[in-house]
Amino acid sequence: MSLPQNHDHLASMRRALKLARRSPPKSSNFRVGALLVRLDDGEVIAEGYTLECEGNTHAEECCFIKLATRLSTTEEGLADKIAAQHALYTTMEPCYKRLSGKLPCIERVLRQRAWIRDVYVGVQEPEKFVGQNPGRGLLESAGIRVFSVPGLEQEILEVATAGHEATS
Repeated sequence: MSLPQNHDHLASMRRALKLARRSPPKSSNFRVGALLVRLDDGEVIAEGYTLECEGNTHAEECCFIKLATRLSTTEEGLADKIAAQHALYTTMEPCYKRLSGKLPCIERVLRQRAWIRDVYVGVQEPEKFVGQNPGRGLLESAGIRVFSVPGLEQEILEVATAGHEATS
């Protein structure tokens, strides 16, 4: 099952980009926005952006934290609470490694593979902090489909890297 045929993937990515703009610019983070969308009707059930929740939180992590709170469970308990299939939209591919030691977003998505069917990505993660990201292959190996949503790459990267020092 995929999103309704009339679903506008670019509009969903624009919504995620609007969220990313709310993240404070920092030299040590990418500003990312994310949405969780129910596949059968296209309803957004959660959204988040980098540093929205307390601590050094990523956009996908904020989606899961907020959804878990709303459903009176933990992030780990979401898979037991949600039966409908969903898609994750994220302006930048989920991180594979975190320098902070926190659980990477790829692992967070994999924990929810019972209900997250598709991941839509605006851009690949730049290699600036942790090098190449093999996350797409890990998601696909777990049965989660990964799609690129073209058209906003330059704008996403400008937003994501605001607050970073320019490299020459």
